[in-house]
Amino acid sequence: MSTTLTAFRTSTSSGFDIERVRADFPILEQRVHDLPLVYLDNAATTQKPRAVIDAISNYYLSYNANIHRGVHQLSQSATDAYEAARKSVQTFLNAEDAKEIIFVRGATEAINLVAQSYGRQHVNSGDEIIVTAMEHHSNIVPWQMLCEEKGAHLRVAPINDAGELLLDEFEAMLNAKTKLVAVVHTSNVLGTVNPVRRIVEMAHTKGIPVLLDGAQAVPHGGVDVRALDCDFYAFSGHKIYGPTGIGILYGKRALLEAMPPYQGGGDMIRSVTFEKTIYNQLPYKFEAGTPDIAGVVGLGAAIEYVNGIGLSDIVAHEEDLLAYGTEALGAIPGLTLIGTAKEKVSVLSFVLEGIHPHDIGTILDRQGIAIRTGHHCAQPLMQRFGIPATARASLAVYNTAQEIDALVAGIHKVKEVFA
Repeated sequence: MSTTLTAFRTSTSSGFDIERVRADFPILEQRVHDLPLVYLDNAATTQKPRAVIDAISNYYLSYNANIHRGVHQLSQSATDAYEAARKSVQTFLNAEDAKEIIFVRGATEAINLVAQSYGRQHVNSGDEIIVTAMEHHSNIVPWQMLCEEKGAHLRVAPINDAGELLLDEFEAMLNAKTKLVAVVHTSNVLGTVNPVRRIVEMAHTKGIPVLLDGAQAVPHGGVDVRALDCDFYAFSGHKIYGPTGIGILYGKRALLEAMPPYQGGGDMIRSVTFEKTIYNQLPYKFEAGTPDIAGVVGLGAAIEYVNGIGLSDIVAHEEDLLAYGTEALGAIPGLTLIGTAKEKVSVLSFVLEGIHPHDIGTILDRQGIAIRTGHHCAQPLMQRFGIPATARASLAVYNTAQEIDALVAGIHKVKEVFA
């Protein structure tokens, strides 16, 4: 037994009941190709605990109604649950005000909202927006679209071979033309945790606002938006054991107040005539139309579930598991890990010499092991490392050292097929 595995098992036995946690996720009981499911595709989406499934089911069974628009009991119950979830997100992020929490479809829509509302207000011809070389397409394409419309320029802060941001070079790029910095908090490919507090400090010194893409960060550690002092923060519910189709944009109230609505329709208005529309107050002016009420309820339940386990216990479990996985995969001949930053979370991206990642994923699937293969919506990052794709195993609260062992055994079988 390795020292890493010893540490992992000691940590698990000292207060984190992995079997109890796994029992909360019904899907983990199923078999794939007549083998136990080993689900290691959590950076794409996490599985849902029974508490979330039950919360969504209970909404439809007990108080399904539209919100904010009815005096009847079902509508009031739905509204109360919807706004209680907003309050839960506020507390989870330590936002100053629940009005700073905007419900959207996911991190992608949150970033597009900022691009189309704040960006159109403040970015003009010749201006610059800074991203990094490790961004997801969702934090590249909206800014490209805005720059094309406005005649602005997208600049890319470089990274080193370990997948770490070159902070000095990033700081040197900040100038009077920079109108926004948009940076991933945690890379979905590399697992790199960027020094976002320092990034925000550097940008704010020059009066530049910062958006953080937190889709991969929120599930793996506490996020305090006031301590970070970021101007915008985006994340998706389905990455943190909640349903798909729901996400969050946090924004500082003063910025959101000054931004025009992103979409027009019902509920985002205070009054409408054919001559003039007066928009609603925050947060509702950014929530046009009937929202995903069940999704919001499910997200609230997911946050309660995570809080019930305890983020510190989740972080400790995943750190031990990542260390074990890094050691175990690193010992496989011909395997190269992509992303070896000193500060990283639960992602193990790798390539195998002479074997395409898609073949790796296909053969592992036949063994009941679910991983992600491809460019992971980060094609520029693949180009930076000179590879077309990676295989990616990504970890969550319910994963175990035994599942890492199964992955390692599966990779050896892949190698045997191509020997």
